[in-house]
Amino acid sequence: MSHAVPEISEVLELLEVAWEHGRGSLGTAPLSPAQTRVMYIIKRDPGITLTALGRRLSAAAPSVTRLCDRLQAAGFLRRTPPPQDRREVRLELTDSGIAHLHQIRRRREQALRQAMSRMSPDAQQALAIGLTALCGAVAEPAEANPHHESA
Repeated sequence: MSHAVPEISEVLELLEVAWEHGRGSLGTAPLSPAQTRVMYIIKRDPGITLTALGRRLSAAAPSVTRLCDRLQAAGFLRRTPPPQDRREVRLELTDSGIAHLHQIRRRREQALRQAMSRMSPDAQQALAIGLTALCGAVAEPAEANPHHESA
């Protein structure tokens, strides 16, 4: 028995519904999703420069600076100039910033654990496989994808 491949619009709608249902436990308050993304990038790459962060976000320098200003004002981010080049600023999370990310992660893990406990083991496995493939496809440049059809 073969399963029909869902339409993209169906998948998108399912993701939106799941996100909407989980908004309270999956949210990033008091930070915006953009600020939270910045914090996760800095957590993965402590000491990243403002310039490198801007490239990673595909964002203009003033926007990145404003995001970091807000995170620093909240006590979640510290900027340090490296001794060899005082013009470039390195970014690191404070203990408070790390604790906030851990709190977000704990809430999200709990919500996901509860939702997945209501799924069959086969559905859990299919979800894990599908999300792994989706993340790989999102990270892969379109030109490298053999299934990508150019117009």
